[in-house]
Amino acid sequence: MTSSSPHRPLIAIITAIRSSLPFLFLSLLLIYLIYSSQLLINPPHTKITCQDYSNLNTNTTTTTTTTTNTTNPQITGYNTELKHIAFCIAASSKLWDSRKEYIKLWWRPGETRGAVWLDNKVKIKKNESQSLPNIHISQPTSRFPYTNRQGHRSAIRISRIVSEALRLGLEDVRWFVMGDDDTVFVVENVVRVLNKYNHNQFYYIGSSSESHFQNIFFSYSMAYGGGGFAISYPLVKELAKMQDRCIKR
Repeated sequence: MTSSSPHRPLIAIITAIRSSLPFLFLSLLLIYLIYSSQLLINPPHTKITCQDYSNLNTNTTTTTTTTTNTTNPQITGYNTELKHIAFCIAASSKLWDSRKEYIKLWWRPGETRGAVWLDNKVKIKKNESQSLPNIHISQPTSRFPYTNRQGHRSAIRISRIVSEALRLGLEDVRWFVMGDDDTVFVVENVVRVLNKYNHNQFYYIGSSSESHFQNIFFSYSMAYGGGGFAISYPLVKELAKMQDRCIKR
């Protein structure tokens, strides 16, 4: 009578795992192909007329520009300074206690201009109020329809922040720079890049995402909000006129 080997159960398990790995890889590949094909069938419509490859912030590797100006920016620049830029920071009240620390890293009280836009009120300590931008609560968006099952309704609120910032009536603003509450800007780089472009023209400057899936979804030619993007003052004025109608459509 021959006794069974004690290693047989372990060998059987290893054999089963090895046989299932090709099926797992094939399944993941199939899911990826289906996901990509669905997004590529109906890609977003974007119009790109020129490109610039400069850094806006620490997360930016390339910069995509949408503009109606067909001439190259002057080499001498347009004398744009930090005081000409209004930062529009999209934030969430649920994450505010941790995310505000990112803003403190780059915000310069008395030099940087702009505001943080939240969905609900938050408590600000007295000793940190001077180290943070002004805080505003975004306008309600319940009147706008939202049917995207893959997205989140907060996208409507975030997309309207630049238009709401325009209505604050800040003086001598040339550019509105949009970013998330965890976006860390190197303000010198922002000024250097924006100084290349005529702020009196229609400009939309930003970078694509570091995420392949996000780029497929939003297209590689669209500036991704996580890295931050800039819009010239005249373009923001035109955007504010039609944005709400566009969202409703």
